[in-house]
Amino acid sequence: VQLQASGGGLVQAGDSLRLSCSASIRAFSNAYVAWFRQAPGKEHAFVAAINRSGSRTYYADSVKGRFTISSDNAKNTVYLQMNSLKPEDTAVYFCAAQFNIGNYDYTAKHDYWGQGTQVTVSS
Repeated sequence: VQLQASGGGLVQAGDSLRLSCSASIRAFSNAYVAWFRQAPGKEHAFVAAINRSGSRTYYADSVKGRFTISSDNAKNTVYLQMNSLKPEDTAVYFCAAQFNIGNYDYTAKHDYWGQGTQVTVSS
């Protein structure tokens, strides 16, 4: 199983980016797919998560109203639309999968991680 994150880049404050996380297998039927980020010198921080049907989404307070997570099951891809980007959003963004039939828990173990994609927001 592989998760592939892409879509990062260098943008200015206020711009938008869309990150993609594609999986190597179809339909994590009982998995949540999440985005985390790690800024220089800081620990991983939860950003957003979604269940495979898209009926449940979760967001960190710092990104609510600016970021939107969505999924395209036909493409086995999860997206993170990031609007109104701020310099403090600068980080390496990772996607991860958690097999969980209950509510999502960002503090619990994630079974698979993708490589990161760099997002840099200049002021």
